[in-house]
Amino acid sequence: MPEMNQRNGPPPAWADKLLARLCPPDLLEEMQGDLHERYQERVQLLGVQAARRQYWRDVLGFARPYFLKRKPNPHPKPLYTDMLRNHFITTLRLFRKQKGYALLNLSGLALGLTTSLLILLWVRDELSYDQYHEKLDRLCYAWHNVDSTKGWIVSDTQGPLAPAMLAEVPEVANATRLTFGRDLQLTVGEKRFKENGRYADPALFEMFSYPLAAGNPRTVLRDLSSIVISDSLAYKYFGGIEQALGKTVRVENNDNYTVSAVFRTIPRNSSERFDFVLPFEAIYKTDAGLRDWGNSSLITFVELKENASMAVVDGKIKNYIKRNVKDARSTLFLQPLADLHLYDPVPGGKHAGGRISYVRLFGAVAAFILLIACINFMNLATARSVQRAKEVGVRKSVGAGRGSLIAQFMTESVGLSVVAAGLALLLAQLLLPWFNGITDKHLALPFATPGFWGLLGGITLLTGLVAGSYPALLLSSFKPVEVLKGTLRTGSGAAHLRQGLVVFQFVLSTVMIVATVVVYRQVQYIRNTDIGLQRENLVYLPAGPGISGHYEPYRNQLRNEPGVAGVSRSNYRPISVYNTTGDADWDGKQPDELISFQILKVDHDYAAVTGLTLLQGRDFSRKFVTDSLRFIINEEAARLMGLQHPVGQRLKLWDREGSIIGVVKDFHSRTMHGPQQPLIMTLDPEDCGLLMVRTQPGKTAEVLAALEQLHRQYAPEDVFEYKFMDQAFEQLYQSDVMRGKLASGFAFIAVFISCLGLFGLAAFTAEKRTKEIGIRKVLGANVAGIVALLSRSFLKPVLLAILIASPLAWYLMNQWLENFAQKTPIDWGVFALAGGAALLVALFTVSFQSIRAALANPVKSLRSE
Repeated sequence: MPEMNQRNGPPPAWADKLLARLCPPDLLEEMQGDLHERYQERVQLLGVQAARRQYWRDVLGFARPYFLKRKPNPHPKPLYTDMLRNHFITTLRLFRKQKGYALLNLSGLALGLTTSLLILLWVRDELSYDQYHEKLDRLCYAWHNVDSTKGWIVSDTQGPLAPAMLAEVPEVANATRLTFGRDLQLTVGEKRFKENGRYADPALFEMFSYPLAAGNPRTVLRDLSSIVISDSLAYKYFGGIEQALGKTVRVENNDNYTVSAVFRTIPRNSSERFDFVLPFEAIYKTDAGLRDWGNSSLITFVELKENASMAVVDGKIKNYIKRNVKDARSTLFLQPLADLHLYDPVPGGKHAGGRISYVRLFGAVAAFILLIACINFMNLATARSVQRAKEVGVRKSVGAGRGSLIAQFMTESVGLSVVAAGLALLLAQLLLPWFNGITDKHLALPFATPGFWGLLGGITLLTGLVAGSYPALLLSSFKPVEVLKGTLRTGSGAAHLRQGLVVFQFVLSTVMIVATVVVYRQVQYIRNTDIGLQRENLVYLPAGPGISGHYEPYRNQLRNEPGVAGVSRSNYRPISVYNTTGDADWDGKQPDELISFQILKVDHDYAAVTGLTLLQGRDFSRKFVTDSLRFIINEEAARLMGLQHPVGQRLKLWDREGSIIGVVKDFHSRTMHGPQQPLIMTLDPEDCGLLMVRTQPGKTAEVLAALEQLHRQYAPEDVFEYKFMDQAFEQLYQSDVMRGKLASGFAFIAVFISCLGLFGLAAFTAEKRTKEIGIRKVLGANVAGIVALLSRSFLKPVLLAILIASPLAWYLMNQWLENFAQKTPIDWGVFALAGGAALLVALFTVSFQSIRAALANPVKSLRSE
């Protein structure tokens, strides 16, 4: 292009850009040079402005079909679709040719993806708890730190707490009190059922996203005679939502309430779930204990103002109990509602422990099981690399580059992963009912959610890339000259890597086996340990007004029934005592000492019926009228109170002053996850709403029939409902049993997938050493010697894996057992059992192929020589 006279100025830049768009690339330089020469001539003859106008006309003259038509590129880009199609055809041919090899890989990947899918559904559900609340980032849960030195933190808070925060803490926008869940009888006409209900402040529906299907949210729960029910109850009792408004519901056959609103059924992924709500003020005004700072029996939720600091609020409410209860040491703190389901409560809003540890653990298990499946693919592909060496050599000799070969082998692994993902979807759908039964959830594959397909696609692609990465790099590195001359040597590196991967697989598998054994032993330990009471053959049921009002004749009739060994009453089950108080005084109590006692109200026969062991003193007796001012404590209470001889010592509980008449052996009044709690038993039969009946062994069915007959006689309007104490005890540890079952399932899958890979490697090794085995047999080797020869190389990495896994499993399971106050020991037998199981499974897997090879006719293997 000729140089332009800079003094005259260049032609219009925008015109040059337009020319580049209109003119074919192969003509651009020539055309632009001619136009620039003409432009310089016109500048000399016509001037700059006229020359620029003429230049624009010339450029626009190229806007014709002839010039707009582009000539074909003489160097077209390759069609990658053809190459991919060729890769897929090659992959299908390989799978048809090596069906066993493909089936092993496909089975492992499908099982791994299925397990990962199920675990991810569970993790997704756990992480979704309470996320639907619009004000989630401002909602908090109040905790009662009874004793910071022992980590004794309870959810029981005080009735005056919420009003005090609203009056004194500017950062608090709203607060509500909520009673713990109880099954109360609702009666509408002839319909009578037990439903889960709460008492709550009106702020409940202002703070939480519980949308009303009917009713005014501004007036809900403000009328003390109103009740708010779920839409499911509205259909159950009244046939519809609109039909329920204004109707009357009788609660516990005591009081009538008018339905003022209907809320949508609360999702299952909620920390608090209930079917109906009653006004909290209805019980707050009549129950003096709820107005006492020394009595803790409620749940308190707090809503902070925008941009308010939870730490600031913590500092202001921390010493509320100390300020209102003499000599108190308990403190209060808040926890974000978003953390309530996943994390243990820790002052300061720190994240520590809780269900999140299981979420992380099972997430890691999903990744490890998928990794084990990928390792199978790597091992089998690298072991069979020599068989595909000629293919690689031929492809390279005709011009295939390493990138093309890597793409081919990655296509194979990704294609296999896609097929495995399809099978995994089918298997997951079939296994979901079983999985939901174990986890007590209602999980479903979210087919309609685009994010699900994106996640599944990402996992499938990642699985294929991880599984195929090393084999692709290894196979593509072969030199064609060595391959075609037959001098290729893969070296010991690949073999060592395969052994290392086998070790890694069985380390994970052995850890899971140990976890399964420890969880099973802990669950059995809980079931079989002496908890301080006899939970077998013990039936309990609510004692409504009809029974409580005529208790003595009811009790006498029931005791005369065949098979009845005893009858008693209390306000709580002996395994679940939730009422606590620090309002207690005794001789020798230190001025700054505060102990939070569990309070259990009982009648005269409680200790005998529940099987408590009396260590000192006597039980409550009908012979002593003054026993209403007497107390029985447990060993832990005596120890914390510093009383070596507690019988006869003065004890004041609230405004009731009396003395201690007995000491019972410690029994687990809450779960074994926490430490033993100090407990005080008081004689208060009139405030006992739970009936307990001890049956003689083998007579429970007859006693239940008698109970139902007496129920119709004394409480015809109440629902007859009973439960067994041993079953209730096991339900307390249902989540631990669930985790044990999941651990067992995961361990089985991990071992099975590992054995699939081991089986494939053993088969390939036996095939590769066929001639060697034939020669050895001809020379006199017996079957046992050949089996030992072939098995030895596989059992060594399994033994090494057991040695590595044992200390790792010991550490991890000790961390898990820290969640229990009483726990089973982890002895050497656990590791011997887990290691022996892993070794036997591996030996059986390898021996099957080894024996098959050893029994083969040597003539067939040597006839080609």
